[in-house]
Amino acid sequence: MKSNLRCAVFASFLLTAAGVAHAQTENAPTDASMAPGTTQAAPSEKKADRALARAVRRALSRAQGFNVSGVFVRARSGAVTLSGTVRTGDQIRQAEEVARSVQGVNSVSNKLTLFHGGNG
Repeated sequence: MKSNLRCAVFASFLLTAAGVAHAQTENAPTDASMAPGTTQAAPSEKKADRALARAVRRALSRAQGFNVSGVFVRARSGAVTLSGTVRTGDQIRQAEEVARSVQGVNSVSNKLTLFHGGNG
C-alpha cells in the first residue's frame, strides 16, 4: 500500500513539474528581437522597411512576364527576404535580380520555391 501511495505522489509530482516547464516555454520569447536587453525597431525604421518592401513588390509586379501573386517580400534595414512560390526557375533568378536593382536594398535572401500546383 505504501509503495502505491509513493508511486502516486511521485507521478503527480512529475506531472506538476512537466506542466510548469511547459507553461514557461510557452511564454518564452520566440524571436531574438524580443529577448531581454534588445530593443525594438523605431517606428521610423518600421516605416522605412515597409516602404522598401512595397518598392520591391512594385518592381516585381512591373517585371516582364513575372507573376508576383505568390511572392511575399519582407525588408529589414535594407535586407530583403523573398519567399513564396513562382512558376519557373527563371522567375526565381529574375525575382532576385529585380529585388537587387531596387534602391535601398543591401542584400537579398531568396527563399522562393517552384509552385507544383494542387492542394498539397
